[in-house]
Amino acid sequence: DLVDEEEEQVNFTDTLFRRRKRPTANPDSIATKRCVFDDPVLAPHYWPKKDYENIHRFDPSARWTYREERALVRKIDWKIMLMAAIGFSALNLDRFNISQANSTSFLSDLGMTTDDFNLGNSVFRLAFLCAELPSQLVSKRVGPDRWIPTQICLWSIVSLSQFWLTGRTPFLVCRGLLGYVFLYFYTKAELPIRLALFWMSMYFCSIVASFLAYGILHLDGVAGEAGWRWLFLIEGGITLLIGVATYFNMPPSPTQTKAWFRPKGWFSEREEIITVNRILRDDPTKGDMHNREGLSLRRLWTAICDYDLWPLYTLGLMFGIPNNPPATYLTLLLRDIGFNTFQTNLLTIPYQAMGIVTMFLITLLSEYVGERTFVAMLEDLWTLPFLVALYALPSGPNPWVFFGIVTGLLSYPYTHPIQQVGWCSRNAGAVSSRTVNASLYNMFVQASSIISSQIYVASDAPRYERGNRILIIICCVNLGILYPGTKAYYMWRNHQRDKIWNSMTVEERDHYLRTTKDLGNRRLDFRFAH
Repeated sequence: DLVDEEEEQVNFTDTLFRRRKRPTANPDSIATKRCVFDDPVLAPHYWPKKDYENIHRFDPSARWTYREERALVRKIDWKIMLMAAIGFSALNLDRFNISQANSTSFLSDLGMTTDDFNLGNSVFRLAFLCAELPSQLVSKRVGPDRWIPTQICLWSIVSLSQFWLTGRTPFLVCRGLLGYVFLYFYTKAELPIRLALFWMSMYFCSIVASFLAYGILHLDGVAGEAGWRWLFLIEGGITLLIGVATYFNMPPSPTQTKAWFRPKGWFSEREEIITVNRILRDDPTKGDMHNREGLSLRRLWTAICDYDLWPLYTLGLMFGIPNNPPATYLTLLLRDIGFNTFQTNLLTIPYQAMGIVTMFLITLLSEYVGERTFVAMLEDLWTLPFLVALYALPSGPNPWVFFGIVTGLLSYPYTHPIQQVGWCSRNAGAVSSRTVNASLYNMFVQASSIISSQIYVASDAPRYERGNRILIIICCVNLGILYPGTKAYYMWRNHQRDKIWNSMTVEERDHYLRTTKDLGNRRLDFRFAH
C-alpha cells in the first residue's frame, strides 16, 4: 500500500506546459512514500527524539491519499508561505529604500559624500553579519514564531526613525542598528518552486516600492520636511504593521496552530498527522531537534569546523560581488547621467520585472538539468559581458544606452535562493547543524556586501573604471576557479565515501548505523550535492 517510486519534483516546467511524466494517479489511491520507517532494521536509527514537538502525531503506519495531500499542500501555501513572503517583502521594503532616498538630495541634506554612504552600508552589513549567528541561536531557543515577528517590528522602528536623521553620525548608527535587529511544512521535492516564488516576491515588492517612492517623494516640502524623510517614516510604518500581524500568523509547528485568537487552529488532527509524517518520511533528520531546543557549544563548534561546507562559504563570499556595486549605486548613477528624481525611481522598475522573468527561467533550467554548480554560476556568466560593456563605454555616454546596459546587468538570473541557499542546507545534512551552517553562509554573504560596498569610491567617480575592472576580474575568478573547484571537491568527497561504503557488508553497515555518533554530512551514507 506504499508508493515505491522516487517522488517527483513539483516544478514550473510541468505546471506551465501541463506535461505529465506518467499517467495521473488515482486521487483516492495511497500517496504515502516508502521510506526507512518501513524497514524494521533501519527504522530505530531514524526515529524522532522523544521531545520532538510533533511526536504525538508521528505514526509510521499512517496512510493518506493524493487527494488529501494536494488539498493540504494548497492550505499550507495559503496559510504559511503567503505570510512568510509578505513578511520577507516588508523587510526588503526597508532594506532597500536607502537607494530610493539616494535619488533625492539625501546625501547633500546630511552633508555626506558617496564614501560616507559606502561606510554606512559597510556598517549596516557588518552589524548584520555580527548579529546573524546570535539571532539564529536565539531563534532556535525561543522559536522562529516569536523571534521573526520581533525582528520585523524592531527593524521597522529603527528604519522609520531615519526620518529624524540630522547628519553622518546618526546615519551610521541607524544603519548599524538595522543590521542587529519551510522546513516543517514542505518536502524537498516541493521546496524549489516555493523558494523561487518566495524570492520572486522580493522583486515584486521592489516594483511596488518604486511606485510608492515615486508617490511619497512628491511629499517633499510637506511640513517642511524632505521627501526622503517621509519615505523612511511611511515605509517603516508599513513594515511595523506587517510585523505586528506576523505575531498572529506564524505558528510554532504544524501541530501547534491553536491559540487564544485561533481556538480551532489551522489543521484538523488528520491533517496534522499527514503533515508530520510526510515531512519525516521525506527527511527523518527533521525529528532530531524540537523547535525550542537551543544549540550546545559543542554542536556549534562542530558546525563551524565542518570543512566540507567551506567551499560553499567561499562562494557565498564571492558570487554576489560583481553585481552588487551597480545595484547599490543605480539611483546615484542614473541621477548623475541626467535623469531626475522621479524618472530615476521609475527606471529602476524594468530590471526588477526582468529579474522575475530570469529567475523563473533559471528555475525551469535548474529543474530540467538537475544540476547545481553550473546553474548557480550562470548568474556571474550573465553579469560578465554587461560589466565589460559598462567598462568600455566612452566618457559622457548616451543616457539611454547607459540605462540599457545597467538594466541588462541587473536583470541577471538570481541563483542564490534556489541554488546556493538550498545547496548549503542540503549539504549540511542534520537539522541541528543547518541552523548554524545557514547562518555562517549568510555571514559570508554579508561579508561579500561589505567588500563590494568599497569598490565604487568617490575618487573613481563618475565612470568607476577602476571599480568595474575589479568586478570583471572577480567575475572571471568565480567562473574559472571557484565554481568548477567546488564541483570537483564534492565529486571527490562522494567518491571517497562510495569506496568505503561499498566495501562494507550488510552486517557492517547495520552495525555502523546502530553505533555511529556521526551526524548529518559526517555519516558514511551521506552524499554531497553538486
